[in-house]
Amino acid sequence: MEEKDVDIMTPDRTFCAIPCSQCKFPIQPNSPNPCVKCLPSKNDITLGLRKKHYLLHCPQCKSYLDSPKTAIKLQFQSEEFLAFCIKQLEKNLTSKNVRLLRSQTIPTQPDSNIIKISVTVQKEVPNGETLQQSYFVDFVQHNRICDLCTRVRPNPNQWNSVVQLKQQAACCDMRSFFHLERVILRHCVAANDVRINKMKHGNTFFFPNRISANKFIDFVKGQVPVRISESNGFVSPVTKTNCNSYRYNFSVEVCPIYRQDLIFLPPKVALSLGNIGPFVICTNLTNVITLFDPLTSTQCCLDSDMYWRAPFKSLLTRKDLVVYIVLDVKEVCSEVTIDGKKFGLANAEVARVNDLGKNDTRFSIKTHLGYVLTTGDYALGYDLWEANCSDSEIELKEHIGNGVILMRKTYGVKGMMKRRVEHQSYLKDLEQITNEVLGISLGDEEPTLEEKLGNLNLSGEEYKEKKKAKRMA
Repeated sequence: MEEKDVDIMTPDRTFCAIPCSQCKFPIQPNSPNPCVKCLPSKNDITLGLRKKHYLLHCPQCKSYLDSPKTAIKLQFQSEEFLAFCIKQLEKNLTSKNVRLLRSQTIPTQPDSNIIKISVTVQKEVPNGETLQQSYFVDFVQHNRICDLCTRVRPNPNQWNSVVQLKQQAACCDMRSFFHLERVILRHCVAANDVRINKMKHGNTFFFPNRISANKFIDFVKGQVPVRISESNGFVSPVTKTNCNSYRYNFSVEVCPIYRQDLIFLPPKVALSLGNIGPFVICTNLTNVITLFDPLTSTQCCLDSDMYWRAPFKSLLTRKDLVVYIVLDVKEVCSEVTIDGKKFGLANAEVARVNDLGKNDTRFSIKTHLGYVLTTGDYALGYDLWEANCSDSEIELKEHIGNGVILMRKTYGVKGMMKRRVEHQSYLKDLEQITNEVLGISLGDEEPTLEEKLGNLNLSGEEYKEKKKAKRMA
């Protein structure tokens, strides 16, 4: 039986063209039923995008505001300026899930403060199609003086609160005040001030309102013990141009004590602190003063109110420290912990380094550095015999004792003393060599001309003989 070839015909799946829902042009069927040309008009991808951007410009420093606390100096219509505009534009496009394809600047008048840019963007619509569309964006420049230029050139009537930060101390002893200035700059506490004026014993800060002044004072109170006095009143009648006529004045006095200072406590203060001292050391200074008695290894603390009831000053500061050499140490008591460091009371015998080779002055003292010092070490201390204290001179003589209070062990003095000895030996060798060669002495007595010349032969025969001997050799 013959098999017949059967042609299997594949059906041709063709669709009938349908008219566009808007322009009636024949197209293949799709879900929204518009053509490619009419699809963007029905789905506007630029809807919700900003067509106008405002740029804040400072006419004094020529800068543009990029963020609430950042300003960039740019030249108008430069390449950097256009890149800055595109950056501001992309922030808006990213939030709407729109991608930037290209941009082009449209020329405008030279004196215009508006920049026009033609932008082409791309976005996917819900049916899966990717649409592309162009539109225009205007960048309008608005002039406004920035906060920095406002503080540099303020209006004299712009502030209504002033804080006078001062310290009644000598210029060389204002270490606590200088430390406070560094802390204020590090934490930008005075960033809201209008201006700062320098005065004899401190600075004057001008603030636009009382709230900023109070925040500044609260920060200072947390750093050092201060005494605050306040006064206020009307400066002039209230007018439309002078609305800040009611002004507040704050006087803030900083405690004139710093770390490592030696203090002689007044008798009343020492009695109120448990009969400590009277010689104490300031080991820490914050809003509380920490005092340490080096002869009994006891500590006490004073807050700001306790200090300003009976204020006192430092007897000796860091610039008055003297270098001592330890001749002998004998431990007396067990160890004690001070600010995380272990010490121990001990009897020691010390001498000034500057007195070595001049006299045999020695001091038998009691020190809290018993577990730190050994024989032959060097230490920094205060010499009470040389202390200049006009305020409490009579009381000081009664408590001066052995006259030395050691502060801390020091390193590097041995190398300094070794270099000094080597320098002296070098000078002696140099003097000996010069005496042998030229007969010149480095001492106090000046030799005569005959002694300087010695057996020097000026005829030249000796020189010729030496030159001839060198040639023969």
